[in-house]
Amino acid sequence: MNGEFVLVILIIVGLVSRSPIITTAACILLIIKLVHLERYLPMVERRGLELGLLCLTIAVLVPLAAERISVHHITAALTSWPGILAIAGGAIATFMNGQGLHLLKDDPQMIVGLVAGSILGIVLLRGIPVGPLMAAGITALLIQISRWVSDKFL
Repeated sequence: MNGEFVLVILIIVGLVSRSPIITTAACILLIIKLVHLERYLPMVERRGLELGLLCLTIAVLVPLAAERISVHHITAALTSWPGILAIAGGAIATFMNGQGLHLLKDDPQMIVGLVAGSILGIVLLRGIPVGPLMAAGITALLIQISRWVSDKFL
């Protein structure tokens, strides 16, 4: 199956599921292929995640830059019970992202399942696909749990 066909299918899935992110991403990649700029795909693959994370981080930090969050708010948030849980959540998420990166380096074809799972999550659960590394990290955890269960009980 050629790449253009898969991208058209993803565009249709994105339109049907009302997911502008999947639709736009597939459209951009289709345009890159149709105008014969495939030589840039490795660069997009290498740097696209970094650029996406940069944009996401900028968006999250806008309230700080716009001074809608004061030092008092920050101190209160970090010393409250939810703030402490947020610190723990950030640390765990970062660890899981590292596990996901190791999984993708060791088993790069996993990306196919991650993309399919992300599409299902968008379509069926109305989710937002912002974390391929986190998805890979959760997959790594599920693999470890399934190995542990099979070793213990099977």
